[in-house]
Amino acid sequence: METTKKLYDLDAYGTEFEAKVLTCEEVKKKDTTGYAVTLDQTLFFPEEGGQSPDQGTINGISVLDVQIKKDVIIHTLAAPVEVGSTVKGKIDWKHRFYNMQQHSGEHIFSGLVHSRFGYENVGFHLSDQTVTMDFNGVLSEADVAEVEYAVNEAIIKNIPIEVTFPTKEELETLDYRSKIEIEGQVRIVTIPGYDVCACCAPHVKRTGEIGMLKVLNVQSYKGGVRISILCGFRALLEFRKKAEVLSELSAKLSANQEGLGEAVDKLKNTNQAMKAKLAAANEKMMQQKLSEIPAEQDDALLFEEDLDVPVMRNAVNALVEAHSGICGIFAGSDADGYHYIVGSRSKDCREAAAALREKFGAKGGGKPEMVQGSVTASEADIRSVLE
Repeated sequence: METTKKLYDLDAYGTEFEAKVLTCEEVKKKDTTGYAVTLDQTLFFPEEGGQSPDQGTINGISVLDVQIKKDVIIHTLAAPVEVGSTVKGKIDWKHRFYNMQQHSGEHIFSGLVHSRFGYENVGFHLSDQTVTMDFNGVLSEADVAEVEYAVNEAIIKNIPIEVTFPTKEELETLDYRSKIEIEGQVRIVTIPGYDVCACCAPHVKRTGEIGMLKVLNVQSYKGGVRISILCGFRALLEFRKKAEVLSELSAKLSANQEGLGEAVDKLKNTNQAMKAKLAAANEKMMQQKLSEIPAEQDDALLFEEDLDVPVMRNAVNALVEAHSGICGIFAGSDADGYHYIVGSRSKDCREAAAALREKFGAKGGGKPEMVQGSVTASEADIRSVLE
């Protein structure tokens, strides 16, 4: 099949183009039907090199996906187009530019990590929500902060970003980063003083267009680190969300943003104290209810609305000491179901769990002397099975 001319290599800022339809075939995935279309040329960047594909339309029809196989770019459309016809394509510029900001920012970050620490970027993923980079070495918080600051210095310098297609002879003497072996023509993206890297994706013309880079998360990953970043407008949108959450929390906790940590700690301590008091009250209530059960009664089942597991377990242990049959505590309601603990010093409690499972589809299990689980049934029906 004829290879697709990549117009985005010639002009990353192009948004509209015309092309000839070479093929159009119906494709089905699960419950959806689409149409795989190849063109003689395209501005649509496919999913490649860890980056999500461009979005947009062809003849006003939504482009659902863009893939590349052996230099043939396949556009999946929501409706068919006529083979041999000339179509007009339109790129979603906002989505394209946001991706360009992320990718160019990632190159500066990875280039600095490589030059300062000697680590390679061994994994890269650019989605519509976040950008992750995997490095084959450990970076401390201070290291990451240092690189983040240096990236933003590079952005402020507004350095031109160069895209070249060196010959094989030129590549032999060129020191550049590349995560994979590349066959055929190699495309090199250079950010002078920061990075030289083989890359197939569109980039901004100057570093200033990246806007800013912010590290969102750093975590250990396969002996190295995985770093999440956002650049430009996506970073702005992310921090707007965070600012809204902080403002809402400040209002609810009656504290300014600087005092939120202290306010949350206070609320947490208050909550833990209330839980302790509630547990003590429940324990006392249960002791009272347990004392009201006749000593000569073999089976003893209690149903309560809300109990912590430790209180339930203590109550069951007390019941087992006082009664010879099946002893159980069920916490919940007929409408929402119950969490249960059942014990006995003379009977195999697994039989009780099996009966609940067979009759009501209950979940749970344990040892002969004690079982626990959950069941959705009424108190009356549970009693009819166990008593």
